[in-house]
Amino acid sequence: MIIVDYSGIALASIIINKTFDEQMIRHMILNSLRMYHKRYREEFGEMVLAVDAANNWRRKAFPQYKANRKKDRGTSSFDWNEAFRILNLIREEIGENFPYKVVKIDGCEADDVIGTLVIKKSSVDFNPEKIMIVSSDRDFVQLQRFPNVRQFSPILKKEIVEKNARYFLLNHIIRGDKGDGVPNILSNDDVFVEGFRQTPMTQRKVEDIMEDLEEGELLYAASWYRNYCRNEKLIALSETPPELKQQIINNYEDQNPLENKSKVFHYLVTKRCNQLIESVQEFI
Repeated sequence: MIIVDYSGIALASIIINKTFDEQMIRHMILNSLRMYHKRYREEFGEMVLAVDAANNWRRKAFPQYKANRKKDRGTSSFDWNEAFRILNLIREEIGENFPYKVVKIDGCEADDVIGTLVIKKSSVDFNPEKIMIVSSDRDFVQLQRFPNVRQFSPILKKEIVEKNARYFLLNHIIRGDKGDGVPNILSNDDVFVEGFRQTPMTQRKVEDIMEDLEEGELLYAASWYRNYCRNEKLIALSETPPELKQQIINNYEDQNPLENKSKVFHYLVTKRCNQLIESVQEFI
């Protein structure tokens, strides 16, 4: 499986190129998908697009989740509404015209879609499927703890390789994720939204906490254990609520897109994607 973080590559097309030209953005997104499909289809097979949806379950579980990001967007001169309008339009066009599964579930981020499908596909007894994650988001590095999982970063233009993905995940949980509004486990829930500094987290403290976790003794009594559970729920991609995991799997399994070259060709002609028409076979 080639599983693409659609929002990641699509938003990059707008932000990096500083344009809201719908035709240009369409070309850049489609050309990226063509390139990744051509590069990886022989080894990894089908292409799946993972898409962010509304009503994020993490924000309901932890209201401070990405709160500052939302606030920053509200005061930004960047037209986020127009950006999302274009990305949603092109995503719908891809779902209707290309032989790719597009998975978008209300309440889920693309992270949930990718995490759920990777864990399911890589956990098949005796024959785990080969998976290539196409995303520059290092949140997915944790998934390399499962067999046959690799990640390509479009920004770095190379694979992200982590030899100890389990350590990476534990370190991420302990230190939190400032970009997502998740404090380290020594800090209170509101530390970012209130504009305070986090309680310092030294590498020595990280190692001590990891040692306690390994020993597993009286963790519930540790002053940081409540916040560890908070962060694990928000950061570990295995923690998506079971009902949402099942919706993701059902949606994925219910889709059966056909490899229809003429339909893709007609779409490219209709949308005047002239530079991509001669490469139509690379989409199939």
